[in-house]
Amino acid sequence: MFKFLVILSKETILKNNKFSLKSRLASFAFAFSGLKTVFRDETNFKIHVISAFVVLGFAYYIELAVWEWIVLILCIGLVLIAETINTAIEQLCDHITPEQNIHIKKIKDIAAASVLLSTLVAVMIGLIIFLPKLL
Repeated sequence: MFKFLVILSKETILKNNKFSLKSRLASFAFAFSGLKTVFRDETNFKIHVISAFVVLGFAYYIELAVWEWIVLILCIGLVLIAETINTAIEQLCDHITPEQNIHIKKIKDIAAASVLLSTLVAVMIGLIIFLPKLL
């Protein structure tokens, strides 16, 4: 029943194009619901979040410069955003066709590649920031 209420409220908000505080707050509620779903259901997202906390703790310990913090937080955000978009694409593909499909496989593989690329970039930037401080 709760899901029905959420769907009903989304449809109501989409039909009403007027700006209102109530609709903006509802939009935030939907976004936080999505974050909760990703965190609850996706192991890779949890791994990325745990890794982010480890990196942030290490960064605090070695006292990074402000610009290094900014770059680090942007990299973490990039990876988490890529993982979230990848999850949305996978969910949509699974909804469209739960059977094996070569086109769906390609779509999912490409979406997963975006997570891999963002993670590799974040690791390279992390090495550039952290290695000189460790050597």
